Amino acid sequence: MSVKFEKETMRETTIPGGRKHDLAHEMGGKLGGKSQPGYLAAYLQQLQSNPLRTKMLTSGSLAALQEVLASWIANDKSKHGHYISSRVPKMAVYGAFISAPLGHLLISILQKLFAGRTSLKAKILQILVSNLVVSPIQNTIYLASMAIIAGARTFHQVRATVKSGFLPVMKVSWVTSPLALAFAQKFLPEQTWVPFFNIIAFVIGTYINAHTKKKRLAALRKKHYGDSGRSASGRGDDLPRPGY
Repeated sequence: MSVKFEKETMRETTIPGGRKHDLAHEMGGKLGGKSQPGYLAAYLQQLQSNPLRTKMLTSGSLAALQEVLASWIANDKSKHGHYISSRVPKMAVYGAFISAPLGHLLISILQKLFAGRTSLKAKILQILVSNLVVSPIQNTIYLASMAIIAGARTFHQVRATVKSGFLPVMKVSWVTSPLALAFAQKFLPEQTWVPFFNIIAFVIGTYINAHTKKKRLAALRKKHYGDSGRSASGRGDDLPRPGY
């Protein structure tokens, strides 16, 4: 079964006074400034003309960068002694071909459900739908994908990962998602919501990923060197690394 994504082609529209505006001008207006210059304007233009492709490239790049940055923060090197492991391209594939299309679809549906509804009640209801419907779907797919990337190969392994990680991840979502969505409702054009949420997820994901890596490395140190977590040479990173 294939899913057909409707291309969100944003046309120039005429505003009072005969002037025209595009996404870059709208972004500037939302933020209380002028139209955005340079690279941001070019990015917004691509987001306007090729929304799904731009979101895929953005999400894929951020997912790969998240893995490298988390490894650097946790000092988690591969067996070859560097921070770029086989997880990096896998995370890029996840970001580009799973996370971005899923977010594109779900956020588009959410926006269409509340199109033209600007009352406080409608905004609160949109936040509730996002937290009770959109976030659980995205987090379930995220946890299942991370389980597969980590080496899970059976349905039971994937299900166990989702079951154990779902509630902690949802707690984070319930704290950050309402704030992020309220900010987007107030300050951002709808076409920029998915990249904005990707950036929020990048920051949170990097922190969680680095924290998880540190805990795993600490457990390995304790296993190999005892409670001190140190080798005889006094270094805490002289321990066998996973073969990735």
